[in-house]
This record gives sequence, structure tokens and C-alpha cells, in this order.
Amino acid sequence: MKVSPSILTCDFARGAEEMQFVKDSGADMVHLDVMDGVFVPNISFGPAVIGSLRPHSDMFFDVHLMMQQPRRMLPAFAKAGADLLNIHLECDDPIDETLADIRALGKKAAITLKPATPAEAAFPYLEQVDMVLVMTVEPGFGGQSFMEDMLPKIAALRQEIDRRGLAVDIQVDGGINVDTARLTAEAGATIAVMGSAVFNAAEPQALVAAVQAL
Repeated sequence: MKVSPSILTCDFARGAEEMQFVKDSGADMVHLDVMDGVFVPNISFGPAVIGSLRPHSDMFFDVHLMMQQPRRMLPAFAKAGADLLNIHLECDDPIDETLADIRALGKKAAITLKPATPAEAAFPYLEQVDMVLVMTVEPGFGGQSFMEDMLPKIAALRQEIDRRGLAVDIQVDGGINVDTARLTAEAGATIAVMGSAVFNAAEPQALVAAVQAL
């Protein structure tokens, strides 16, 4: 698996150092959770913070837009330094058009499914995306417990992606540690988002390496 540490857990007053910490951990990319306070009951940060972090990292920026209306903000996030822009299937914007806008900006595109959204909802868009994110907790807050009943959803997505012969990653986010990452890898996931597990680890490099070996 690849590892994408979520910077929600980091100390934003030490942004440059935290970006270096993520790189030194051996992680594959950086996960940036954007929350608008409407789509989810929390607010995190926007393009300005991502833009302030970009000069301090050459890593791939995996930007998860937990927004009711992400489409109008796509150019700002692209300009700030996002490499991948990920929208929720449950947002208000038209999915096909929004994914096309992301592609037109020269960025990779992804879709996210909340726990209550079935795998089949993503099927019409699989040819248009580089990644599908399966939330394994309710989005909005870190530190929640992994929802094991999301494993069949991951497996259903993997089966459909493989049946079509597509090169689409499946990312998981929420309550991910080595044990839960193993369960998701067995179901077909390829990228693990990890927050507190990495930032609070006694040996972050060992943790990241253990997940990457799955």
C-alpha cells in the first residue's frame, strides 16, 4: 500500500517542519482535508494554507474536498499546489462536469464515498477518475474508530475496477493503523490515509514501512 498522512493532526504553526516530518517518514504523499463547515460539521483550511505549505514540500498533494460546492473553488486549489482534487459524490455540484473541470486544470481527479453511500454509486465515474476514496469513518473529525462494515464496499469497488481493467486506486481514510490497513488491503485498497497513527508514532518510519509492505 501507499501511505498518505493527513496533516489535520499536525501543528500548523510548524508547517514547514511538519512537511519535512511527513517526507522523512517515508510516506508516498500528503493528504490535505478541506472542510467547509457545511458539508461536514467542522472547518479546517482552504487554498491559502495549502499554498503556504507547497513551497516546503515537493511531495504529491492529495487534496480531499469535503465541500458542499467544491466546483467553484477548483481553480484556487489547483493554483495553490494540489496534485489531485477529490470531490464527494454527495456534494451539490454535477459530478461529471466537476471531474471534467479537474482534468482541464491538469490535475488528477478522485471521488469519495461517505459510509452510507454504496459502492455502486461510484461505478458510472470509474473511467473518469484516478482514485476512489472509501471513508471508513463519518467525515469531519479525526480520531474515530474504523468501520469494519466498509470492507465489502472496498471489495465491490476492487472487483468492478479489475473487471473493467482500470488503473484506479482505492484509498481508505478513517481509523487506519497497521491492523485496519491490512484488512483494507486484503479487500483491495491501495492507499491508506493515516493521521494520528503517523504523527503520534514512536517510530513513524517503521509504521509507514509496515503499511507499505502490506
